[in-house]
Amino acid sequence: MIDFRSDTVTRPSEEMRRLMADAQVGDDVYGDDPSVNRLEEYAADLAGFEAALFTSSGTQANLLALMSHCQRGDEYLCGQQAHNYRFEGGGAAVLGSIQPQPVENNPDGTLPLDKLAAQIKPDDIHFAQTRLLSLENTIGGKVLPQEYLAQAQRFAFDHGLKIHLDGARVFNAAVKQQLPLSAIAQHFDSLTICLSKGLGAPVGSLLVGDEALINKARRWRKMLGGGMRQAGILAAAGHYALEHNVERLAEDHANALHLASELSQLEELEVDMAQVQTNMVFARLKGQDPRALQHHLAQRGIIISAANTLRLVTHLDVDRADMDKLVTETKAFFASNR
Repeated sequence: MIDFRSDTVTRPSEEMRRLMADAQVGDDVYGDDPSVNRLEEYAADLAGFEAALFTSSGTQANLLALMSHCQRGDEYLCGQQAHNYRFEGGGAAVLGSIQPQPVENNPDGTLPLDKLAAQIKPDDIHFAQTRLLSLENTIGGKVLPQEYLAQAQRFAFDHGLKIHLDGARVFNAAVKQQLPLSAIAQHFDSLTICLSKGLGAPVGSLLVGDEALINKARRWRKMLGGGMRQAGILAAAGHYALEHNVERLAEDHANALHLASELSQLEELEVDMAQVQTNMVFARLKGQDPRALQHHLAQRGIIISAANTLRLVTHLDVDRADMDKLVTETKAFFASNR
């Protein structure tokens, strides 16, 4: 099956599986797993930070960051489209007693700094205390400009806030801009890195920050049941992904642009080419049933998520021929419904 639902569907390569099988392991809760330790040190060095923490998922890594920056009854600023606001089960509020204060994202994914400023609470017992600004890069496949990151960092500093990056796809942003990870990370007090999306590892994310923050997050991870034992088997896959699968993200970006260009020629779809920056294509169906299209494609070995605006994601397990097959079968569906 050719799967365009997300870059989370990638599967480990044979070489990655071999390294997992051969990984040196210990007990990570004791700090004794050499493969985990190597991964954390390698990731921290890539980001230009003191330390990193290997976690089971991006959701957990984001939650640990929020709980380590904020206390119960505090507040964090974020976007209405932020993953750690909309799609992570309300964990910050439920498990951290941390109040989110979302503002509407601009079309390019940035957050308007004047609207953020208006949401910072006064020092008054009636209000939660605003402690943190959380951004996401990439967001909806769009890259936050470096100039904006510098402005957001200055904004956070001027208002006495810490600043966190949900960097689930931060390497897509880095590769698109031909920058090292550290060039993006320098604007933040912490960031997360997902290993199981475009980088192709089966499990895992990293939280990166200074030593004090990571020590605090490690304690929270244990409390949340995230302490893993012989996790080196998974860490080996993540290390391989960071060493071998970063630069190849450019192929996903090129494939997404090709797919968007081909789909934009179909009158039944509306594709904004300006929004295709990394590995996501958004195509709005005009007068077509998305579930019928989903069923048609599934019968031909292609998986998509049904929606009026389709999100099609490129990744290491789909190639240019798969893009062309999707376009051909989509054309055939539209032709049969005219």
